[in-house]
Amino acid sequence: MVELVLLVPEAGVEPVGDALVALDALSVSVEDADALTPAEQALFGEPGMPPPKEGWNRSRIVALFQHEEAAREAASLLTLQDFFDGAQVIGVRVVVEQDWVRLTQSQFDPVEITPTFWIVPSWHEPPAQARELIRLDPGLAFGTGTHPTTRMCLRWIAGHAPRGQRVLDYGCGSGILAIGAAKFGAEPIVAVDIDPAAVESTRLNAEANGVGLMTGLPDVVDGSFDVVLANILATPLKVLAPLLCDRVKPGGRLVLAGILARQEDELRDAYAPWVDLCVSDEEDGWILMTATRA
Repeated sequence: MVELVLLVPEAGVEPVGDALVALDALSVSVEDADALTPAEQALFGEPGMPPPKEGWNRSRIVALFQHEEAAREAASLLTLQDFFDGAQVIGVRVVVEQDWVRLTQSQFDPVEITPTFWIVPSWHEPPAQARELIRLDPGLAFGTGTHPTTRMCLRWIAGHAPRGQRVLDYGCGSGILAIGAAKFGAEPIVAVDIDPAAVESTRLNAEANGVGLMTGLPDVVDGSFDVVLANILATPLKVLAPLLCDRVKPGGRLVLAGILARQEDELRDAYAPWVDLCVSDEEDGWILMTATRA
């Protein structure tokens, strides 16, 4: 296989990407051409909302083709198009055969949550300083500990050890937050998601970590909880405000993540009829918001 590498200005990213797909590219990836330089840009968007920008000022587009002839033909056709103005072909390069499993594994090192609390893939030895750890491999469901929202939630759990408390993880993904709560003594724990694949992923990850959880779709949730965790996104969190607040017992705590710093006021207003949200943590433009139910 070979890769066609292009340098494309912001306005050309979408038409060039669409053209590459039409030209039978096996995959098309787009990244900030100025990444790891002072000109790097952070772009955050949400499903159902327009992105803040169509792309970076300069994007590197990499298209994968089965054969070199197809990649070079695609490059020749693109240079003839009006929408390719300002773009350039960087080159065509052969993809070296590799042990893809080993390469993928090498991209996932242990993740530090606190100096003594770590997330460790199954192929790694735990760090010597880890007193608590979650064994978790990359999978289909969201949540491996590498994203700021997941790390902030786990830091909160470690700093507010919910020993003996009833915990709900709503939108559990991989189950990482529910497993983290179990590692810090929570019991019982209910982890739910609208995606059956996430429910199954949570069940398997809980078994791998030797913790007991009740897993299922949201309709299995019953009663109120000492702690309700929801790491989703701002828009569904606003819709879920009455449901999530209703599940927090008086004196219980609500922990919300998946929120951009610029969305703080939106979330505060959405939850104001029930609780007074405040920002408890912030990392890379994302915030963690928490509240105690009166």
